[in-house]
Amino acid sequence: MEEKILELIEQKKFSELKSMLSDMNPADLAQIFEEIEEKDLPVVFRILPKELAAEVFVEMDSDMQQLLIEAFSDKELREVMDELFMDDTVDIIEEMPATVAKRILKQTDANTRRMINQLLAYPDDSAGSIMTTEYIDLKKDMTVDMAFDRIRKIGFDSETIYACFVTDRSRHLIGIVSVKDLLLNSKDTVISEIMDENVISVNTLTDKEEVANDFEKYDLISMPVVDMEGRLVGIVTVDDAIDVMKEEVTEDIEKMAAILPSERSYFKTGVFDTYKARIPWLLFLMISATFTGAIISNFNDKLKVFAGLIAFIPMLMDTGGNSGSQASVTVIRSISLGDIEFSDIFKVLWKEIRVAFFCSITLAAISFGKLIIVDYFLMGTLKHEAHPYLEMLVVCLTLFFTVIVAKIIGCSLPIIAKKIGFDPAVMASPLITTIVDAISLIIYFTTATVILGNIA
Repeated sequence: MEEKILELIEQKKFSELKSMLSDMNPADLAQIFEEIEEKDLPVVFRILPKELAAEVFVEMDSDMQQLLIEAFSDKELREVMDELFMDDTVDIIEEMPATVAKRILKQTDANTRRMINQLLAYPDDSAGSIMTTEYIDLKKDMTVDMAFDRIRKIGFDSETIYACFVTDRSRHLIGIVSVKDLLLNSKDTVISEIMDENVISVNTLTDKEEVANDFEKYDLISMPVVDMEGRLVGIVTVDDAIDVMKEEVTEDIEKMAAILPSERSYFKTGVFDTYKARIPWLLFLMISATFTGAIISNFNDKLKVFAGLIAFIPMLMDTGGNSGSQASVTVIRSISLGDIEFSDIFKVLWKEIRVAFFCSITLAAISFGKLIIVDYFLMGTLKHEAHPYLEMLVVCLTLFFTVIVAKIIGCSLPIIAKKIGFDPAVMASPLITTIVDAISLIIYFTTATVILGNIA
């Protein structure tokens, strides 16, 4: 299909191309547009039917949108913007350079500009920033027949008609009724008799990640957004909630990998931008490794006497880091899903301590067997040491305590970070691994000093 479309563009068979594109899904078309040469983009976009063109435009990335906007005449730009829902228009404006954003606003009417500016005023991470002001609102004294008349009147310009929100004369949200409820009741039935007064709603300043979690929790397709006085000001739809989930997951993964978050895809991000996203954390982690170097230097004399201990430092540090990462990733996920609050910290600690105990016992036991079979008999690493079995004991005890401490740190730091206002994802693998590396060395050399100190 894609090859055929590109072939038709090259041959300039636009009539046949229009027929083919008109039957395609907007998301698929947006993906195909990425393969079209920039010089052909405006031409191909212009042959799309007006409504389909607007839907495709929303699905495009910001770079492609900007390219088309700059190629549009004022009339074409106005036609595309008129077909967009308010939240999509706001999203596009937020991602455009100031000059492009001004041109978009210039092509909208005064009322639309007022609504856009109102939505732009909400914090970026709030429900207000992702809501749309185009929805179906009804009054409780309406009949089903009157409700359908209103849906027919404003439904075309509403983002969804499946859930209708009931408000009083002051626009306070008092109920919700679905189109299914309307269809299954007689046309004379009054809305107040069939509406559900137990409405799940959010405030304009509610964190958008919390909004997305509520969609998953309550299986919603849309959610009303109210102001501080409980007046209905907009709705968030499920497609916007999915976008938030995708953004948050991507952001968390990048932070957990010690990368500054980026809104661009991998191939759309330049080499220098990628470098800037990665280098701050790499510098921080490199400098923080100074602590581990200082710990090793402090115990340098002991290492000269028991040189065999050096070979096990990487294993102990890696195992500690992996143990901490396991706990942190599990807890971070639970925090993002709303399963764990700060008040649960002691429950989490108690559970992780028990898990750590069983893990450390297993690892220490298997490590002891490995030390005897592999390091003593097969490789001979410990065979020439003066006290090989005491050194094995040092390694196993260190492993036991390191795993326990690592899991305690791994599960508690994200919870504490969330409490004091930091993103828990920042406390994931790289940072926790660095902390645990230093602690595992302290445990290792302290244990070696206690057990082997007198011998040395």
